[in-house]
Amino acid sequence: MTPRLDSARLRAGTVYSLLGASGALLVPHAIRFPIWVSITVAALLLWRTGLVRRDGQLPKKWTLVVLAVLGTAAALLSYGADFGRDASIALLAVTLGLKVLELRTLRDAAVVCCLGFFLMLTNFLYVQSMSSAIYMLVIVVWLTATMIASQDRTGAIPLSRALRRAATLVLQAAPLMVALFLLFPRVQGPVFGLAAAATSGVTGLSDSMSPGSLSKLVLSDEVAFRVQFRTPAPDPRRLYWRGPVLWDFDGRTWTAGNAASIATGGGHQLALGNPIAYTVTLEPHNRRWVFAVDLPSAAPSDTVLTDDYQILANRLVSNRMRYDVLSNPEYRYGTDEKPWLLERASRLPPGYNPKSIELARRLRAESATDRELIDNTLSFFRNQPFFYTLQPPALGRDSVDEFLFVTRRGFCEHFASAFAFLMRAAGVPSRVVTGYQGGEKNPFVDYLIVRQSEAHAWVEVWFKETGWVRVDPTAAVVPARIEVGIYAALPSSDPLPGSVRGEVEIIRQLRFTVDAAANAWNQWVLGYTPERQTQVLESVGVRQGSWQALAALLMGIGGMTMAALALVTLHRLRIASSDPAVRAWRTFCRKLARLGTERRPAEGPLAFARRAAIAHPSLSSQIDTIAALYLQMRYAPGSSERGDDVHRLRRLVRAL
Repeated sequence: MTPRLDSARLRAGTVYSLLGASGALLVPHAIRFPIWVSITVAALLLWRTGLVRRDGQLPKKWTLVVLAVLGTAAALLSYGADFGRDASIALLAVTLGLKVLELRTLRDAAVVCCLGFFLMLTNFLYVQSMSSAIYMLVIVVWLTATMIASQDRTGAIPLSRALRRAATLVLQAAPLMVALFLLFPRVQGPVFGLAAAATSGVTGLSDSMSPGSLSKLVLSDEVAFRVQFRTPAPDPRRLYWRGPVLWDFDGRTWTAGNAASIATGGGHQLALGNPIAYTVTLEPHNRRWVFAVDLPSAAPSDTVLTDDYQILANRLVSNRMRYDVLSNPEYRYGTDEKPWLLERASRLPPGYNPKSIELARRLRAESATDRELIDNTLSFFRNQPFFYTLQPPALGRDSVDEFLFVTRRGFCEHFASAFAFLMRAAGVPSRVVTGYQGGEKNPFVDYLIVRQSEAHAWVEVWFKETGWVRVDPTAAVVPARIEVGIYAALPSSDPLPGSVRGEVEIIRQLRFTVDAAANAWNQWVLGYTPERQTQVLESVGVRQGSWQALAALLMGIGGMTMAALALVTLHRLRIASSDPAVRAWRTFCRKLARLGTERRPAEGPLAFARRAAIAHPSLSSQIDTIAALYLQMRYAPGSSERGDDVHRLRRLVRAL
């Protein structure tokens, strides 16, 4: 009797393929697991690889039970009471490694593949990037090809052919997958993950600023947000992306505090020019603030506008956020500022930076008005030998004094902090604003990329006639920072990322291409929100986007897809039925069935002929001849059906 497929021993090639796919699946998780999990699973895979090479005996059942108990106990000890996502996935990885150790039959291979598919999905709980999706798609094809190859015990299906068949199956499933993605009712939140998954490893601005805080952030070339302008884009020199507003200074660190962030919808604002409209796609940074060009006219949806014109989200930005903004680059606001806020914007910590206070008093004495004071202070920065650098010396207790009179080397936070301090010491209310300045246009797609390396700090001072006015002391020292970009303002010896400097043109072009693809992925896959789904459906004439309508539409498309596949299958069956060789073979099968040897539904011609020849030794020669001729006519590469072959096959079947 033919052995059952689920108990048949796997070929070495199939085992190697499963081991390789399992290892590839675990690579992205390795940096997330505790070290003992990665070492344990790698050791189990290597152990099974060695057993295949030596054709060694698989471990006993009691060995696997002991290892399973130890693995579970170790997971409980490592994660404790917090046995959630991370612990479950780690335990699943250990389970996969243990299952590989007893990989022997087709049934074991099916279990390993199912575990692999499930573990593949868990990667999206951490990362949902396009590169990760492509990598997981390769794993899907790999596992599917291994399942196809494992069904053949004769070795007639090489892995390359199995890979082609697996890729074909994936392509055939693509239309239904797209329909499910577009029409399945959406829920708020990320496509796959948990909110915590999107916040791991994020970088961004803080609600405080001290010497060196922004210069460290500039070393990152990660994208902070992308911008699509719906009106003509303004000059990059006017693109000050407003973020946290810092009011309080303790002698070294500026902080936002709480009292200033009152959601009043902003104060009275007078637009002095044409507004600009744009859409921002903000990367997660696990804070509440979102960014807009100075000065936003209103808060986008799901956000609030504070009294100092910060835009704050209603919840932490732990997932990618897309919002529309209208801003006025030319504005006037704050002429009616609250007295207690002006008093707060004039406070100085007692006992700090005496030399700077003396300088501020001298500048005040030399200035007839507040505006002349501003000009004289900026002239001081221009005329003294200040240097703009990412590697300034460390500053001590009197940080402003040391920067202005000793080191004179700093980044934008040093200049903004010193300028704001001098203004307060001279009696002019001031505050520090942090955010980003400028951006880089993608030449392949019309949108702006703002990176962490564009982090910037500037100052707002208050005049009675005009309210709050932006002053950027960094621009007084290094105009190239505003006019050209961060890479043009820093010396070549500073450790700015090469991708920001754009020194190699081909790498720069490749980076823009990759970013354009990533942006499309973010907008149409990860950003396919209920609102975006409604827009897509309305664009094709579906006005009622309720879940009932979506379910009906999805069922209709699924039914039409299945009907189309059924028609294609029936058409192929009709073609096969009209083949004279197929009709002769069916006559041959009916004759053998009358003799007691009936062909099984999933039995191929070669396997059936072998079984029939064993069951009927006296007819084995005729059976082998008929089967060989039929296989030659139907399956031999490059063969074509000839009339004499058909007559010969019919004659042999009649003579049986």
